Amino acid sequence: MSYSIAGKHLRLKRILPTGRGVVFAFDHGVEHGPGDFPREYLDPRVIIGKVVEAGVDAVMMLPGAAFITRDLWAGRASLIVKVTSKTNLRPEDGRLLQSVFGHVEDAVALGAEAVAATVYWGSQYEDAMLRQWFEVKRQAERYGYPCLQLSYPRGPAIKNMYDVEVVKYGVRAAIESGADLIKTYYTGSLESFREVVEAAAGIPVLMSGGAVRERFIDFLRDVENVVKAGGRGVVVGRNVFRHRNPAGAMKAVMKVVHEDASPEEAVKYAEQ
Repeated sequence: MSYSIAGKHLRLKRILPTGRGVVFAFDHGVEHGPGDFPREYLDPRVIIGKVVEAGVDAVMMLPGAAFITRDLWAGRASLIVKVTSKTNLRPEDGRLLQSVFGHVEDAVALGAEAVAATVYWGSQYEDAMLRQWFEVKRQAERYGYPCLQLSYPRGPAIKNMYDVEVVKYGVRAAIESGADLIKTYYTGSLESFREVVEAAAGIPVLMSGGAVRERFIDFLRDVENVVKAGGRGVVVGRNVFRHRNPAGAMKAVMKVVHEDASPEEAVKYAEQ
């Protein structure tokens, strides 16, 4: 009898409570630097408090941020601990390599529901990140923890990382490397993202929120297309924490994902 299988199933249900889920991504302070945040949200506790209050299903953070915000999300939102990252302070030719930023044991100690790690498929450092990924996967299996792979096709040979064939390739590599959840790029249309979902062969696919859309309603339309294509939701950061009303923006995303609200209806929550 493998209790770890049951544990993984239960934890996935908490992240995707309706079969879909909304995850707030909060690794930008390392990946992009503190300048990514509006000054009023530089303190992690401020923005985490707002998105948790809005009812987000899960928050994805590096171990340090999870620790200093623990009283805000504990018992209110599921935690996904991201155990790899990189800074933009390193030389540009090294930015396609993720480094170890924590361990599965840290996620267990923090009371997380899952662990996450990035693989830049097509990077010259792909092999190093796969070694990291499989070590994370091996440890997570022991504890019944699902593994979210941030499956990002990026590399010198990739001309357009949003091309549907490129994204599908990354998703196929993700499922064949044992991902339990996949975060990947939106390919620009409902029809093309349906192909991405099909390539995942039943493994839940979440859209990467990406850069800030000029109009928030356009982001909500992207989310709607993802859900209609069979995607299980979104991992969103900048389109929420750079919004003038982060809590309202998060509520709007939740309405689209969990209640099939139209973008026109949902955007009203962000405009309050």
